[in-house]
Amino acid sequence: MEETQYKRLPAHIAVIMDGNGRWAAQRGKKRSEGHRAGAEAARAIVTECRKIGIRHLTMYTFSKENWKRPKEEISFLFDLLVAFLREELPQLMQQGIRLVLLGELEDIPFAARAALKHALAKTADNNSMFLNLALNYSGREEIARAFRLIAQDGISPDRITPELISQYLYTAGQPDPDLLIRTSGEMRLSNYLLYQAAYSEFYFTEVHWPDFTPQELHKALSAYNRRERRFGKTAAQLHANTDFPDAQHEPNA
Repeated sequence: MEETQYKRLPAHIAVIMDGNGRWAAQRGKKRSEGHRAGAEAARAIVTECRKIGIRHLTMYTFSKENWKRPKEEISFLFDLLVAFLREELPQLMQQGIRLVLLGELEDIPFAARAALKHALAKTADNNSMFLNLALNYSGREEIARAFRLIAQDGISPDRITPELISQYLYTAGQPDPDLLIRTSGEMRLSNYLLYQAAYSEFYFTEVHWPDFTPQELHKALSAYNRRERRFGKTAAQLHANTDFPDAQHEPNA
């Protein structure tokens, strides 16, 4: 399907990539094989979004709650991230995709932290598409961080508005997600983009993430196009955010 077949495309899609473990269990495979298949699905979705003109894509890669998982699984996930960044960096550069981190670098293992810093720096001038990785991320912590930064800047309470708060989030300068997709049948936000998703359209599917193909993405886009979106005045102002070059606060500032 081509972009012209849709009345409108979301400027920003956010994804909760759920179901790697269930996908593996159904096939009698190890959870690591589910994560590996999930990484391949992510690669295909990034490519398809770039192809059809989605300018902002946010993927829930690793939450702060995920640190409770077994150490072996966490280690595998970050090894997979390092491999993904190493293999995909040439494509990110070729396609003009800017990689952005939503989350905290400090607790991430050294090899993954180094690979992330390298990829973030290399792609910093790209502007055809913004690929946000929500990594070591918590929506509530993001909001708390925003208020800490506002306090550090000495801004008086009467100047704090929704627009101002949005400038202190990790997504500063980007539009809020138009469409939020969650796979594998769950219907909750799981502490993901709590502030930004206030007016997002939600799309839930029973399909596990490793089976979420570009065709499944187009099903979500077709459902999105059948909906009539409504914004209040404040929401419309927030939705009109500009891209990074004009943002007051860069992510991880």
